[in-house]
Amino acid sequence: MDIELRGAAASGGWPEPGCRCASCGRLRAAGARYGPFGAVIDGVPLDDLPQTDVPGGYEVRAPRGGRALVASGPGARPEPVRGAVYDAVLLDLVGSPEHLGRLRHVGAVTPKTEVVAVHVDHRVSSPAELERRTAFWLRPEHGPFRTLLLGGTRSGKSAEAELRLAACPDVLYVATGPSRDDDPEWTERVTAHRLRRPAWWRTVETTDLVGVLGSATGAVLVDGIGTWLAAAMDEAGAWERPSLVRPLLDDLVSAWRGTEARVVAVSEEVGLSLVPATASGRAFGDLLGGLNQRLAAESEEAALVVAGRVLELG
Repeated sequence: MDIELRGAAASGGWPEPGCRCASCGRLRAAGARYGPFGAVIDGVPLDDLPQTDVPGGYEVRAPRGGRALVASGPGARPEPVRGAVYDAVLLDLVGSPEHLGRLRHVGAVTPKTEVVAVHVDHRVSSPAELERRTAFWLRPEHGPFRTLLLGGTRSGKSAEAELRLAACPDVLYVATGPSRDDDPEWTERVTAHRLRRPAWWRTVETTDLVGVLGSATGAVLVDGIGTWLAAAMDEAGAWERPSLVRPLLDDLVSAWRGTEARVVAVSEEVGLSLVPATASGRAFGDLLGGLNQRLAAESEEAALVVAGRVLELG
């Protein structure tokens, strides 16, 4: 199927006339503009092809027999025809990258399906940011491929981790923090994370990261390394004698190096915070900082997340 985009933006174009947001401002400053979505498939304008309406969009049959699923507009999530396998999907990846994951999950999109982002607009900060995200969403779901995301509290590191795996058909979410039914604020945080994740993702609460990394082959999200380390220090009785936990750290680094999974792990960046007032707090910071360095050295990607912005670390 030969797809030629005549425009990829939402109906108002990008930048949108009269819009004063930073995204539209960047494009105007660069002298760039993206026209409203339009496409030609196998030499025929999309609007001239036979269309079958589905919830959230429509599917078309190409002149050469191919089959494409098209989102009707920004925010639309076109439902596949039962049993259909598409040669191409033209989707609102800016607004709903997880819908691509769902289409893969149900088998409507395969590795042979061409994936095209349409209805793009100022919901993403720039064309470069869209390109960055699209690279994650088109990456094979299997590994080995390791990503370590570092950041402070409320930096956006967990959201970035979820974004990177949003288009995967199946994700194992590993929550290393213990349940705290007696802590309403913690429960609220956990609930917010769960609501943000696609419903078909699997969740496991465990500190056995070595076991997970040794058995998993698909996409895995670990949130996070800091809470795992705290549990490991409890297990080893290492708060007063930090050296006792080092064998567990060695085991984790070995499992990280040897995993077959596509894994994204979140960890706290401790180097920018105040020095803890207690010896145990300082020991935890030293151990986590060292562990972050070791995991980053064994990762294909590492990044620092600050105020929702991502700095890739070479």
